[in-house]
Amino acid sequence: MQDPRNPRPPSGLAWRWAVIGLAVVGTAVAFGYAGGWLAPDRLSPKKIINVLQANSGLHPGYRRNHAKGICVGGRFESSGQLAPFSEAKLFAQGISTPVVGRFAIPGGNPQAPDSSAPIRSFALRFDMADGEQWRTGMNAMPVFPVSTPKDFYDLNVATAPDPATGKPNPDKAKAFFGSHPETGPFLAWISKAKPPASYVDETYLSLNAFYLVDKAGQRHAVRWQVAAETPSTGDGGPAAGDTDYLAADLQKRLAAGPARWHLQFVFANDGDPIDDASKIWPDDRKVVDAGTIVIDSWQPQADGPCRDVNYDPAILPHGMAISGDPLIVARSAAYAESYLRRTSEEGHLPGTERPKEAQP
Repeated sequence: MQDPRNPRPPSGLAWRWAVIGLAVVGTAVAFGYAGGWLAPDRLSPKKIINVLQANSGLHPGYRRNHAKGICVGGRFESSGQLAPFSEAKLFAQGISTPVVGRFAIPGGNPQAPDSSAPIRSFALRFDMADGEQWRTGMNAMPVFPVSTPKDFYDLNVATAPDPATGKPNPDKAKAFFGSHPETGPFLAWISKAKPPASYVDETYLSLNAFYLVDKAGQRHAVRWQVAAETPSTGDGGPAAGDTDYLAADLQKRLAAGPARWHLQFVFANDGDPIDDASKIWPDDRKVVDAGTIVIDSWQPQADGPCRDVNYDPAILPHGMAISGDPLIVARSAAYAESYLRRTSEEGHLPGTERPKEAQP
């Protein structure tokens, strides 16, 4: 929902630290330690959502992360090639599974210009015939900057806008990155990132590792990616004054026909880091093409089917399991906190209904 009380922001970010900060804030992973079993002085989902909300401003009824987005619908057509590695029914040969998806850009401001950061996200909910679901949120970036929820929180604090200037303090940002060498691969990538001016031409990655579980109970550590069939074009530069070009491009593309991506699973070798999203796996790892994601419709997020979906990465079907990566359960807890806030706010906004999805 667009809230007329919220003014549109400036057309871009003037500072490279602001770009880095917003990009990191806007990745699919809004983290916090999971559950109420932590001591009160420890990091919690509420603290994580509070810092995201403080950095982007309060926009009632919207996600605290990836606030600006568009709903899409379609299906997943399984190739059957992943079936030997997972009991999940959606990977069986010839199975077609409906999906409810959402494309979005980083940050918690629903009026942000599409060029505000060089990262886009793609979230999907796979709805299986027996009622099981698989939910995943992916990002068009090769690596996450940090490996723990605490470091993610500290990064957001370090890159928060200074109240006096409205911009991040470069000294604080430099100090954080200087004391966290694991951020090097992310910084190297984002300094040169030039995304295409389209959601359709992107490849989206899970970043976190999970396990596939086969019929014998054997686990296979994997990451996945949704690889575009269309080639990447351009450098992502919008037309002058155009702040909403991604949704317009998507609508134009789908009017001409469905968009397609290949769901590819990348298998870890022995010794590959399974529990650390800040580490990149080598390019020579085994890849299995599980099938094709076909997107053939779009809807505004204000009343589309993705509006009330919490794309919790811990919701997995039988035949898949989470790894020991602390960011996965942290994402789950923080997503739930964001969901509860925005849906409780929606009930008090004109022209909205209570969420259709009873559980986060």
